[in-house]
Parts: sequence; structure tokens; C-alpha cells
Amino acid sequence: MKIHPLITDSAELAALCERLAKAEFVCVDTEFMRENTYWPELCLIQIADTEEAAAIDPLAKGLDMSPLLDLLVDNEDVLKVFHAGGQDVEIIYNLTGKTPHPIFDTQIAMMAISQSEQIGYSNLVESWIGLQIDKGARFTDWSRRPLTERQIEYAIGDVTHLSKIFPKILGRLIKTGRGAWLDIEMEKLADPANYRNDPSIAWQRIKAAGRNPAMLGRLKALAAWREYEAQDKNIPRGRIARDETLADIASHPPKTQADLAKVRGLSAGWKDNEIGRRMMATLEAAKPLTDDELPPRTPRGAPLGKEGALVADLLKLLLKIRSREIDVAARLLARSEDLELLAAGVRELPLLEGWRYEQFGRDALELVEGRLAFAVVKGRLKMAHIDRIGDSSETKVAPAE
Repeated sequence: MKIHPLITDSAELAALCERLAKAEFVCVDTEFMRENTYWPELCLIQIADTEEAAAIDPLAKGLDMSPLLDLLVDNEDVLKVFHAGGQDVEIIYNLTGKTPHPIFDTQIAMMAISQSEQIGYSNLVESWIGLQIDKGARFTDWSRRPLTERQIEYAIGDVTHLSKIFPKILGRLIKTGRGAWLDIEMEKLADPANYRNDPSIAWQRIKAAGRNPAMLGRLKALAAWREYEAQDKNIPRGRIARDETLADIASHPPKTQADLAKVRGLSAGWKDNEIGRRMMATLEAAKPLTDDELPPRTPRGAPLGKEGALVADLLKLLLKIRSREIDVAARLLARSEDLELLAAGVRELPLLEGWRYEQFGRDALELVEGRLAFAVVKGRLKMAHIDRIGDSSETKVAPAE
């Protein structure tokens, strides 16, 4: 494979992208800094097909990035391959307003062919091609220039190794027939709605007890205000105020600005500074949520009463058994919160749709409805339908209540 020197020239980048546009797939990775900023600062983009690889310096003066961005978001003929690519996709979305498509994430794919929940890149490389990655440059400051040869080599390795691993993972998926399972997951990864920064819905990411319209209205207003403040200063939102601080203020709003000095998580200076005044103005203008805006009520232990938590535990055990039986990551089959909702009587859930229903959801539903039981067969825990359980001395049964 040809490894190019660090690309800082527009003509070189355009020529590279013209060649890569003819590839079946390209592997993509980014290096960025976001510890001290609201918006992640893109510092390096690495890209490779099966024949060549390069690192591109987006901080290079005068570099025209449009050929690369067009390749990533507008070329539907080239598959874009990432590993744990959520933050990479977010950065590309921030630059273009679009997401890479079509897309493939090897971390998600590994969940369909193994019980690996979130396999790291170094473990992926070691397990598939037997190489150990030098992690010395892992925590480097990618915004500093010039980059060293070691840093560039480390960064390019993220895509050169992936270009060898991806075809192997794809081959395994084809053999298992599980490629279709991932279609929905990859479309979710590429959904622009996941990366759209809408301050008006920022409150939905904050944990708050209850459904009081006035309290949630204040939380909605405060969360939007914090987003605008953080964006304007380009600092992490947590440096304006932490989630729990906003939730506390929404639940127990201060009567005067001077009272902000008593709020845990705010400095005493808020009692008379400009940001404190803006927060108080936000609180005063906040309106209660409408009925349509209120979060849905979560059913709690409904038809199963006090036994609901125990039934949820049985479902989690069933999930472990099925995950082991078909060699799939449990997280890909169902989320713990969905199992709790199923135990509480909810029936509109992802695990009761499509391939998840066939592989796990049907049995989970039958367990909840008393048609499935746990059985120990030759010392191994399995599931058995109640009407199929025989009197074999080898079988011990614990039916679902």
C-alpha cells in the first residue's frame, strides 16, 4: 500500500479524492480536540482504500477541503468505513450539514458476529490481523504543529489496518447471513437527526424527576440558554452549568439573582454578574410545557405488579442465554431499559420488531406471558416451551410466573 506524506496542498488532495472516488470503499478516521471547546476542532483526517492511504491536515493554510468532503457526503457509490465512528460522523456533519453515506461501522458489525459489546480499535486489530498498536501517540495534542512522523504514522495506521480488516468482517457477515441485521443500525448512525444541534430539545438529555409542566418548561428554557451561551463562548456546556445544577434550578427556581449565590454548582459571582442576569431573565420568560411537549408516561410494573422487577431480571437472563447461543452481543438484541418496559406491559418496542423479534423478542414475550421456562439440560441452562417440557430426569425446570 502506498502511504502519502501529510497532505497540505489543495491540488494533491483533489487528485487523491479523484482516485478514491473509484474505490468500492474507503476507511476514514479523524483526530480532533474538544476538551476545551463546544465545537470539536478537527485536526487531522485519515483516509485509505486498499491501495493508498493519506493523512490530510485541515489546519493547513489555504487547503480546500471540498473534494474530500464531497467524497464523504455526496458520493453514494463509495462505502465509508469507520470504527466507532459516531464522533467522526458528528464532525463531518458540523462541517457540511450532511453525514457520510453509505456507511459501515466495524464496531457495530462486531456485535453481530461476536459477543463483543464495544470492542476497541486496538483489540480489533490484534484479533483480526495479529498486530499490536503502539499507543504512545494516543493522547497527543493533535492541534500542535508540526506533527511528528510518529504521530502521522500512528494516525494513518488507523485506516490502513481497517482497510485490511473490513473485508474480513464483511466476509464473516456474509457467511452468517447477518448483514441485513445491520442495515437499520448503519442507517441510524448516518441519520443527520442524531447530530443536529437543536437547543430547543437540549432539555431532553437532562434527567429530571416528574412531569410537572412548569418545572420542565423552566428546564427547557435553561437548557436552550446554556447551549447558546456555550456556543457563543465556544466552551463545553458543562462549564456554563452542569446538568444537575440546571435540574435543581428548574425544580427550585431562585426568587432573586442574589439567590444564585446559594445554588450548588454556581459560583458566588453569579449573584451580580451578567451571566447571572441572563439566567434570571431566561427563568422569568420560561413557559410551562404544553401537553404535547410533555414526555410520555412510563408504565411502571403494571400487569406484573410487585413481581415486575423479578420478571425483568428473568428477561435479562434470557438475553444472556440467547446472546451466547447465537454469538451476538446482547446490546444489539435489546437494551436493559426495553426489557424493563416489556416486563411492565409495554409492547411497542424495537425488540418486538423485525429480526430482533425472530431472534429474541418472540421468546422474551412468551417468557413474560408464561409460555416459556428456564430449563437445565445436561448441566446447561436453556429455554423450553411449557408444553414441550417432558419428564426427563435430566431436565429441571423453573417456569416463568
